[in-house]
Amino acid sequence: MHTSIATVSLSGTLTEKLAAAARAGFGGVEIFENDLLACPLAPEEIRARCADLGLSIDLYQPMRDIEAVPDDVFARNLRRARHKFELMNRLGADTVLVCSSVSPDAVDDDARAAGQLARLADLAQRFGIRVAYEALAWGRHVSTYEHAWRIVEAAGHPALGVCLDSFHILSRGCDPKGIEEIPGEKIFFLQLADAPLLAMDVLQWSRHYRCFPGQGGFDLAGLLRHVLAAGYEGPLSLEVFNDVFRQADAGSTAVDAHRSLLLLQEAAGAAVLPPAVVPTGVAFAELLTPDAEPVTALLTALGFTRAARHHGKPVDLWQLGEARVLVNTAATARREGTRLAAIGLESPDPAGAARRAEALLAPVLPRRRAPGDAPLEAVAAPDGTELFFCATGRPELPGWRADFADLPDTPAPPATRTRIDHLAVTQPWHHFDEATLFHRSVLGLTAQESVDLADPYGLMRSRAVTNADGSVRIALGVGAAPTDDTVNAAHIALATGDVVAAARAFRAAGGRLLTVPANYYDDLAARYDLTDDELNTYRDLGILYDRDAGGAFRHCYTATVGRVFFELVQRDPGHQGYGAANAPVRLAAQHAGRR
Repeated sequence: MHTSIATVSLSGTLTEKLAAAARAGFGGVEIFENDLLACPLAPEEIRARCADLGLSIDLYQPMRDIEAVPDDVFARNLRRARHKFELMNRLGADTVLVCSSVSPDAVDDDARAAGQLARLADLAQRFGIRVAYEALAWGRHVSTYEHAWRIVEAAGHPALGVCLDSFHILSRGCDPKGIEEIPGEKIFFLQLADAPLLAMDVLQWSRHYRCFPGQGGFDLAGLLRHVLAAGYEGPLSLEVFNDVFRQADAGSTAVDAHRSLLLLQEAAGAAVLPPAVVPTGVAFAELLTPDAEPVTALLTALGFTRAARHHGKPVDLWQLGEARVLVNTAATARREGTRLAAIGLESPDPAGAARRAEALLAPVLPRRRAPGDAPLEAVAAPDGTELFFCATGRPELPGWRADFADLPDTPAPPATRTRIDHLAVTQPWHHFDEATLFHRSVLGLTAQESVDLADPYGLMRSRAVTNADGSVRIALGVGAAPTDDTVNAAHIALATGDVVAAARAFRAAGGRLLTVPANYYDDLAARYDLTDDELNTYRDLGILYDRDAGGAFRHCYTATVGRVFFELVQRDPGHQGYGAANAPVRLAAQHAGRR
């Protein structure tokens, strides 16, 4: 379907917004009046710019406080509207959004509202313009789509129809099924926005907390199905007021926006995309570092052995049980320090996973491949982390492991069932919702509830995405102290059957565990019935403890190297958490360790 986006949804100047929308693949835009007023280009130049970019101008908005007013006020409104219609002709826009009035001049008189809207539509028709009447959720007298439709129906003018806005409909708890009673040709425009489910003033909710479809709690797919069942054939347009989006890069925001509409169409049965290929495990985590020594010392203390080396690149494979870490010392690492650069995901169909990713606008990464290198499919996540779709140990598919030559005289790895339990990746503050939608839509992972974590310098947000059996767990977080790389680091959690033994072995090998304050263990003794021996052991090793209905979760952390640290985890089979209750203690300890 034809997709559009309101310029108010993006940051920057009007010309920057138009360019971002076009690059992201939108077919049209809604021009927000404030963007036009602040633009140095004449309406004709904006029209030409949109044409050059392949964008139609699908809507001009908003026109406010028009209807159900005294005659003298309405006469002034018609004068204002005439000027706007002349401007729209210069701009090349043929539909105007009229919001239900919030003016104190407006009266509760549907007949007067219908009559005045009909006169407005009559004037608009002379300019070749249609009027789309929208019920604001906080409208003075008209606040529901059903009421707006009754007025439009009573007016009976061919140039007057309704604009349906998902936020205004769903924020009030209205049943969207009634949309099917509106003739499709009288639905002039559809605006879409999601939102988190909040208990607050609806105007403030709308102005600050809207988000793209799939990032909130509204059933937009259900609403869209009702709109399509009514016979609507117009654009699917996003109108999102969001403080974060208005400060973030317009280019990445526009891509995220278009991806959300593609996913919404798929969910509503209005489009067919390549099916999601859910990853079945973690093949490897790749660390990029300018100095291998601190990283390899940490891996050695954890029990990893250097098992293989890439035949053409400065990349070593370190392995402990089923956990694999690649250490890449390429020259590019000197610019950014040690960081988590890539994640290899086991995939039952790597090519299919890449097709899905490309269809949902994920950047496909070009690879400089030497002869004999495995042709791995890879895309970039919103934060720049590279995601490789792998087929480890499957002879029928090219595997990444064939690029590595086993090292001679490598000692046999210890017998262990260690694997990667989860990966935690800190997102830039403006990419958090985008990252969640990306991992859900592109990778087919399921998002858990968002959690707020107390940091000594503010709040952190975290949201995990997983596959069905928990073999892939990625915790997405946004940090409270963006300048503190020690705290806002990524980490790799290693699953072990005995965290006490693993922590002791790590420390005996020269590894440094995060020091946890004694006060934590005094509180732990009050909250849980643990033996003195357990408490003393946990205190000695810095092991944190959590428990829920599914069982216990024991974990401890290593010191940070660059922007990476490791976590040792002992998870009871039924426990699905990540130790969120202990996060404030861990964060405070990391801040203290940095100082």
